[in-house]
Amino acid sequence: MIAQPPIQFDRASGALEGANLWERTAALALVTGSKISSHFSHRGYIGCANLLRKALPERNIAMKLNEDATYEFPYGDGYWSKLLDRSYSYEDELEFLFRHSADVDYTLLDCGANYGYWSVLVTSRPFGSHKAIAIEPSSDNFAKLANNASVNGNRFELMKCAIGATKGTAQLSGTKHEKFSIAGSPGSGFETVPVIALDDLLDQGKIAADGKYLIKLDVEGVEIDAIKGGARLLECDSVIMCEEHGNDPDHTVSRYILEQTPLKLIVYNPRSNRLETVSELSILDRIKVSSHIGYNVFGTSSAFWQERIAALNANAARRMQ
Repeated sequence: MIAQPPIQFDRASGALEGANLWERTAALALVTGSKISSHFSHRGYIGCANLLRKALPERNIAMKLNEDATYEFPYGDGYWSKLLDRSYSYEDELEFLFRHSADVDYTLLDCGANYGYWSVLVTSRPFGSHKAIAIEPSSDNFAKLANNASVNGNRFELMKCAIGATKGTAQLSGTKHEKFSIAGSPGSGFETVPVIALDDLLDQGKIAADGKYLIKLDVEGVEIDAIKGGARLLECDSVIMCEEHGNDPDHTVSRYILEQTPLKLIVYNPRSNRLETVSELSILDRIKVSSHIGYNVFGTSSAFWQERIAALNANAARRMQ
């Protein structure tokens, strides 16, 4: 059976092309569901969208994120279909840093890349055409990641492995593509995957100690192990970006960064639209308002990046005046 060509969607204009009547109706439902559920942090959206997806033919949607970035995923996918809602912003705190670092010569280490959303964007011209290494352990996800690399001219590097404290192997498990993890006991349908430490990228010559790096760690419960395995890399001009889950009142990842590493802990405060260096964790009680989603926090010991973040905060403040 020959696969159908992907539906085309332009986020800038809202144009949807190549969809039949039922697929257009589904798009309207997906957008409406996103807008309604946005009032309660999109609770329930993924499940409802995935139910709708079962009634759709298996087909990709090719989403034009900007004039130099196309992102493909299965049409109706519950996690990514919120992007059909043009008012929806995905991970604001990461985009804030990426957009304001377009002129910096850095490399993105996209750990837990999933289908490659950030690798696609960061390597695009509006974001500075940066180098990126997209690292993803799941075979199913990796196939979709490789497709997005191909769609965008193979402009970022791919590595099929997980990130941990040390090199080895682990059991990857989970039922949702955005939640696959090597943490905990293997569930049904687990996959044995190779594991590397961040510092192995230095030893392998994939990256150089004198470079600048933004390191996105979306590794589903293995953030602290990943930080431990990147001690030398984190002494370089690097920023680590980790998910702090909304249902963790102890702020485990942030607490580890703050209390057990030499890194400065930085959080995005949506009230001030600033990346703020913090010395105590109570601010996260105010920022983490929803228990079922993740919030990204940042860690760096780099004077370069700390000065850069201070400058972009000042620029953002001036634009708001």
